[in-house]
Amino acid sequence: MSKYLTQYQINFWERILAPAFSATIQMVLITTIMGTLLGFLVAVVLLITDKDGIRPNAVIYQIVDFIVNVIRSFPFLILMVFLLPFTKMIVGTSIGVKAASVPLVVSATAFIAKLIVNAMQEVDHGLIEAMRSFGISEAQVVFKVMFSEALPSIISGIILAMVSILGATAMAGTMGAGGIGSVAITYGYQKFNDTVMYLTAAILVIFVELIEMAGKWVYRRMK
Repeated sequence: MSKYLTQYQINFWERILAPAFSATIQMVLITTIMGTLLGFLVAVVLLITDKDGIRPNAVIYQIVDFIVNVIRSFPFLILMVFLLPFTKMIVGTSIGVKAASVPLVVSATAFIAKLIVNAMQEVDHGLIEAMRSFGISEAQVVFKVMFSEALPSIISGIILAMVSILGATAMAGTMGAGGIGSVAITYGYQKFNDTVMYLTAAILVIFVELIEMAGKWVYRRMK
């Protein structure tokens, strides 16, 4: 019996838990990278078109800001359902890691964009004016002064976003995205298996701790 259980546990890890863990890592990494890149672009648009920006444009700013706020207001599960037609059009399916990555990236882009905007807007205006007095361009003010000074705060915000993304991947598992969340629902909750529930919860907690540790290390290096 003991030997059977041991073999069963090994098979469970190799066939179910390990692939789920890999899927979760893929979703977190893809979403963080794409969400950061797109979020930075959105943040730059908001900063440039703001009333105090390089090229103030109330119409563009209000449209982009409205879209970002609408996306951020959606609970993630509802956003996943809402974006199903768009997801299927982009990746050709509504299940799996690729499908989950679409709403995850959309949600992360809005979240990270706001974090970047807030971090860059908190840069000391005295420093900005001092650099302008040296004759640097407005673009250099944004990219070489504001972004450079805000980088530690941006890194800290992205780490926070990664933790939120990890939680979102667990929720995505309830809709066939795979990953640790899917294992917890399918093999833990639906089969009343407390061991699996506790194991998946422990894996997620360890994952969060590792993200936090890596984030603190990077933040200290950037300060």
